[in-house]
Amino acid sequence: EVQLVESGGGLVQAGESLRLSCVTSGFIFDWYAIAWYRQAPGKEREGVSCASGGGGGTYYSDSVKGRFTVSRDNAENTAYLQMDLLKPEDTAVYYCAAPLSCEGYEHFKTNWGPGTQVTVSQ
Repeated sequence: EVQLVESGGGLVQAGESLRLSCVTSGFIFDWYAIAWYRQAPGKEREGVSCASGGGGGTYYSDSVKGRFTVSRDNAENTAYLQMDLLKPEDTAVYYCAAPLSCEGYEHFKTNWGPGTQVTVSQ
């Protein structure tokens, strides 16, 4: 059974940092990209970052570029999203998923898990 479990969210002040984790099981981790998404109240889910499998590249949305860093530990089947210089507009539920590649990751559809809540106060 494919599982991806997000954790690491919380309440922080603007300018602070958080690191999200995505622990996976049930598939060959290195064969797949790992992408992060977020959904704020009343808004569409958006893709914010993607790390390719097999040592490929990383990608970021314009809204997080330069502040967020995606990484993956293939030995631990785990991906991370380091979020620095957080802003109130980063407040959302964050999700991870495993598309086949980062191409078009923004439009990937899946059965989303519960995600992890990130709240950034002024």
